[in-house]
Amino acid sequence: MFQYEFMRYAFLASTFIAVTCGIVGVYVVARNFSFLAHTLSEIGFAGAAFAVFLGISPLWGMLLFTLLGSISVGELSMHSDQKESSISAISALFIGLGVLFLAISGSNSRYATNILFGSIIGVDKQGVQQLVVLSVIILVMIFAVQKQLNFDSFDHIGALAHGIKTGLVGVIFLIALAMAVSIGSQIVGSLLVFILLTLPSSTARYLGRTIPAMIAWSVAIALFGVWCGLYLGFITNWPVTFFISVIEVVVYLAAYFTHVIRHKL
Repeated sequence: MFQYEFMRYAFLASTFIAVTCGIVGVYVVARNFSFLAHTLSEIGFAGAAFAVFLGISPLWGMLLFTLLGSISVGELSMHSDQKESSISAISALFIGLGVLFLAISGSNSRYATNILFGSIIGVDKQGVQQLVVLSVIILVMIFAVQKQLNFDSFDHIGALAHGIKTGLVGVIFLIALAMAVSIGSQIVGSLLVFILLTLPSSTARYLGRTIPAMIAWSVAIALFGVWCGLYLGFITNWPVTFFISVIEVVVYLAAYFTHVIRHKL
C-alpha cells in the first residue's frame, strides 16, 4: 500500500489532521461547541465553493470563511438568548451561498463531491505541506494557552474568579477551531468534519479521567479511525469517509454502552 505515493501523502496528512482534531475536539465538547463546529463546517462549504468560483484552492476559501464565521458565530452563540435559532439561520444562509457559488462557477459535480465528502486520497505534496503547516500552527496556538484553556473549558466560573482573560482565550480557541474545521474537511469533507471534532473526544470522556488522558484517548481514537478508514478504502475502493464515519460511531457506541452497563451493575 505504501508503495504508492498518494497513499503515503494521504497517511501523513491524515495523521496530522487526526491529531489536531483529536486535541481541539476535547475542548469543543467541553465548551459545548459541537453545534458550532457543525455550523462552521457548513460555512466552510460556502468558503470552498467561493474559492472554486475564484479559481483558487478550496482550502484557502474554507480558511477565510471559517475564520470570519468562527468569531462572529462564536460571539453570537455566547451572547444571544436565541443562539440556536440564530446559528441555524446563519447555517442555512451559508449553505445557500455555497450552492450558489458552485452553480455560477460552472464547476462539475466532482468539485461539490470533494468539498462535501473530502478527497484525501487525491492530496498532492504541496497539499500535504500546507495541511501539516496549518496543523502545527493550530497545535502551537492550543498549547500556548492550554493552561488557561483547560481552566476556562472545564471550570469557567473558576477561571473568571482567578482573573483569567477568558475572552482572549475564547477568541484564540475559536480561531484554532476554524482552522481545524478547514483542515479536517480535507479528510471527511465539510459535511462530516464535525465527526472528527466531536466523536473521538466524546468517546474519550468515557475513557479518561483527566484532561491529558482525555486528549490521549481522543487522539488515539481519531488516528485509529482515519488510519483504518484509509486502509479499508484502499482495499475496497469504497469512500474513505464512509469507513471513518462508521468506525468512529462504532467506537463511540461501544464506549457508551460499556459505560452504561458498568453503572448499572
